[in-house]
Amino acid sequence: MTESCNTHADHAHQHGPECGHTAIKHGDHVDFLHDGHLHHQHGDHCDEHTLNVGGDNPAACAPKDCEHTHGPSCGHDAVPHGDHTDYLVDGRLHHAHDGHCDDHGAVEVVSAAR
Repeated sequence: MTESCNTHADHAHQHGPECGHTAIKHGDHVDFLHDGHLHHQHGDHCDEHTLNVGGDNPAACAPKDCEHTHGPSCGHDAVPHGDHTDYLVDGRLHHAHDGHCDDHGAVEVVSAAR
């Protein structure tokens, strides 16, 4: 997967295997979940990425029982997915929708946050 650079401005943190953020497989590379963003270390800068909708990660209504409502303070990593934000729960994307939780498919977690 080739994406053009969408540089995250003023990002001093270097992402890599020891950075402490959850890493997920995204196409042919690894991205890091950091403060609600999906970051890809690209040379001397950090690019903003978003998971595409479709294939293994649809955005359709797919109700799933969840223990709580997902949102910015739920304790799960936020994952940009298409035009919305999902939350990473046990390798799956969860999305709060109309009083229930939708399952937007699996992602491959390469390393979990420490």
